[in-house]
Amino acid sequence: MLVKYWMTTDPVTAAPDTSVMKASQLMKENNVRRLPVVDKDGKLVGIVTDRDLKEASPSKATTLDVHELYYLLSELKVKDIMSRKVISIGPEETVEKAAVMMLEHKVTGLPVVDNDKVVGILSQGDVFRVLISITGVYRGGVQIAFNLADRPGSIKEVADVIRKHGGRMVSILSSYDLCEEGCRNVYIRIADLAEDKLQALIKELEGNFPLLHWHREELRNI
Repeated sequence: MLVKYWMTTDPVTAAPDTSVMKASQLMKENNVRRLPVVDKDGKLVGIVTDRDLKEASPSKATTLDVHELYYLLSELKVKDIMSRKVISIGPEETVEKAAVMMLEHKVTGLPVVDNDKVVGILSQGDVFRVLISITGVYRGGVQIAFNLADRPGSIKEVADVIRKHGGRMVSILSSYDLCEEGCRNVYIRIADLAEDKLQALIKELEGNFPLLHWHREELRNI
């Protein structure tokens, strides 16, 4: 999953001399929470977030009148409040790496930079879209979780039983977290089955493998 396939292209940006008032307006009009700041050549020089704008705005308890407040905000520039040390990622890197970077640096979005120029932006929402895509939740209504031995063939054994009952696998994910050494948790999502077929499948799986849980997803009312 490469960043270039999931990022928002042609992101809204600001110039260093853009006023804070204009930057705030751009965020509201485009429903974004951050603006990459680029110079006249399109190179990334900083980033400004909605939090930066809030912190730069005068307190509601200010004694300034509306004209003084308007003047202050129109004179204050993005370059005065932006973060100059920007965490960014390249379009050819993976979304998984981007997610780790967001988590480690406690940010909710990353400018995507190619040859020093901003070519996109990847947000938490984009990462969520990737999660939904790889899990196949829209295509498969039943998730079945196992704690399997970490050896070749262990997943195939489970898959063979699922196929025997007419199950169609949509995704297979595995994790080494929350399990003992030598094992892994495996999450198999299958397309929904008729109730009698599903119950027969679950019964055989429970009798032959360490099944952690199974869950039928209901997305209609979300």
